[in-house]
Amino acid sequence: MILAVYAYIDHLFTKIKPRKVFYMAIDGCAPRAKMNQQRSRRFRTAKENKEAQEKAERAGEVLPEEKAFDSNCITPGTPFMARLSKHLEYFINKKISEDSEWRGVKVIFSGHDVPGEGEHKIQEFIRLNKAQPD
Repeated sequence: MILAVYAYIDHLFTKIKPRKVFYMAIDGCAPRAKMNQQRSRRFRTAKENKEAQEKAERAGEVLPEEKAFDSNCITPGTPFMARLSKHLEYFINKKISEDSEWRGVKVIFSGHDVPGEGEHKIQEFIRLNKAQPD
């Protein structure tokens, strides 16, 4: 999964061809009001997935032996997100040191440990930089 993320970021960088700044942000902790909504949605999804698996087993369907990827792990504060952030920091440092296209660009990474949703972090960054005289 992490290798696929690396490949996609590299693909985006190649397509975008940034000249000054490349800002990446992943979701951090959401505001308290939204946390309750997200939590109930995650529990409902887990319950529905379990029910679907049980229904398939009762119908005699052959299920894959490998454990299915649980999308609930892609949430702020999970071990997966902590590992992903560390891997992305490594990837960024590696690309800057080895890829000449990355060297002339200021790369900013806002990880899961910075509160706020990724798209809101990006919008805030744009707003703050547009206000700067330079």
